[in-house]
Amino acid sequence: MHTRQRNHCRGQGMTEYIVILALVVVSAIGVYSLFGKTVRNQVAGVAQEISGRSAEDQIKNAENAAQSASSKANADYGLGEYDEANGG
Repeated sequence: MHTRQRNHCRGQGMTEYIVILALVVVSAIGVYSLFGKTVRNQVAGVAQEISGRSAEDQIKNAENAAQSASSKANADYGLGEYDEANGG
């Protein structure tokens, strides 16, 4: 009887872990969909600067992507317009 109860507790803990992990993954996807382009352009700029070349284009692209992400984040969307927030 005790073994069965212990397995139930382990199963409950694993379920809670999976739910929390799913929430973190969904949040990460949301943040990446808004700021992914900005981050990619900034990393490209750093790579250009490290190699000794100018990163002016990447910096401008990063600024434009950040502005676009900011505009999307500040807009009001309901569930009916969910795809519009993601560019779809």
